[in-house]
Amino acid sequence: MRKTFLSLTLLALVAGGTATALAQGLPTTQPKFLSIFREQVKVGRSADHSKWEAGWPAAFEKAKDPGYYIALVSVTGPSEALYVAPFASQGAFGELTAKEEADPVLTEELERLSRGDAEFVSDVTRIQAVGRPELSHGEYPDIAMMRFWEITTFRVKPGHGEEFAAAVKTWAAAVGRSPSSIRWRTYEVVAGVPDGTYLIFSTVASFAEFDKAITDGETAWKSLTFEERSTLQKSFAEGVLSSTTNRYRLDPVQSYVPAETRQKDPAFWMPKSPAKKP
Repeated sequence: MRKTFLSLTLLALVAGGTATALAQGLPTTQPKFLSIFREQVKVGRSADHSKWEAGWPAAFEKAKDPGYYIALVSVTGPSEALYVAPFASQGAFGELTAKEEADPVLTEELERLSRGDAEFVSDVTRIQAVGRPELSHGEYPDIAMMRFWEITTFRVKPGHGEEFAAAVKTWAAAVGRSPSSIRWRTYEVVAGVPDGTYLIFSTVASFAEFDKAITDGETAWKSLTFEERSTLQKSFAEGVLSSTTNRYRLDPVQSYVPAETRQKDPAFWMPKSPAKKP
């Protein structure tokens, strides 16, 4: 869920662009700003948590809220759920928050759902990040048809941001000149976690595509020149504190998406509940 009504921290850093229009549908190009709500789910409560979270999309749809988001449930790493909402700018995020706070019926329902979350969730983190399209690569995917996400989190040492950017661009050049389907979107976190945190998102329509991604990555690595390989190794050895990769599945039940998205694959986006035994 977004839960933007619970807290609003508008940042001094501009995410790019001055548009303040509310979000409309899922993006077709890399969003300039992301609001990410991370929930740590208690052991053994994942299924119950998903059912409870279905109340948030229902509340937003009833209110005709324009702020859509997708829910990602961890396949690896800690038991968690990420709620990722795209915006054209930080101004748009603030505008949507104000709109939701002004709706007493919606606010009351969201507060009820938030209180109930305590039964299933042990911790929450609110993260805000700005897009770095110059550090991204490949065409933007059709989000409606993506089923799995891979998110790599980099912690970069202070003062090494330019070196990290140069390394990512070097890798993108190698991928671009090899027969590869690898694509990713890079975001720099500006609030919510330690400074120097970068998130790199990649998506696939089926889990089997991760096999091809690994093979393509090996091919691209072999195509690196000696200088390029040295640049990458030096940058990551001296400038990166840590990197962690985890994978997630898209949960349609917890996601709030427009009707046209659901119609692209009704069987996935609108799964039928199992029949109850009499």
